Amino acid sequence: MLGEYLSGAVSAVSPVVVEQRLLGWISRYGLQAIFGLQVLGIVGLPVPDELMLTMAGTLVRAGRLPAAGTLAAAMGGAMTGITVSYLAGRFIGLAALRRVVHIPDELLRRVEHWFHRAGGWLLTFGYFIPGVRHVTAIAAGSSGLGYGTFAAFAYPGAIFWSSFFVTTGYVLGDRWRPAFEAIVGNVRFAIAVAAAAYVLYLVVVAVRWYRRRHSRRAGE
Repeated sequence: MLGEYLSGAVSAVSPVVVEQRLLGWISRYGLQAIFGLQVLGIVGLPVPDELMLTMAGTLVRAGRLPAAGTLAAAMGGAMTGITVSYLAGRFIGLAALRRVVHIPDELLRRVEHWFHRAGGWLLTFGYFIPGVRHVTAIAAGSSGLGYGTFAAFAYPGAIFWSSFFVTTGYVLGDRWRPAFEAIVGNVRFAIAVAAAAYVLYLVVVAVRWYRRRHSRRAGE
């Protein structure tokens, strides 16, 4: 069943098929499905997490899932998945994992660059960028980042990201599909703009530092 679902999620060209499979899993297995799919999606398997969380929110509104339990399963699954990725990076190492799990070189370079620039904040907000969240956690573990620091940034991000999409589904109800697409697109655009602004800020700071240093040397 799980392998069938995952292969379908990858190969199905129709989003309707993915929605039906997600709905079937959540309807049949409830909170266990939400928790398990969250773990698998964060670890890196092709699970459409945001879609699943939004659909779970609509089921809460319809009275088919408990609100507190749904939020707990979503948050717990996200925190468990991100911890598994972190521990894999810490104890197995990024080089060994790359031979087992295919991570595109370009994505890896970008995540490592962002991680060294933004540090733990990428762990907090990287959930909103598919393909980045689990690689960031692996990079954090392989870089030797302490668990306490990792948890301080990664777990609040898991809580915020999970509750954001569950709440979105709950508030929108049957109108969730077009709003979901707009929200996902706008959130990713906002993160890209914020990242670009942060890089520009670092460039400005570096230029000012260089000019001050150069002026001091010239005055000596």
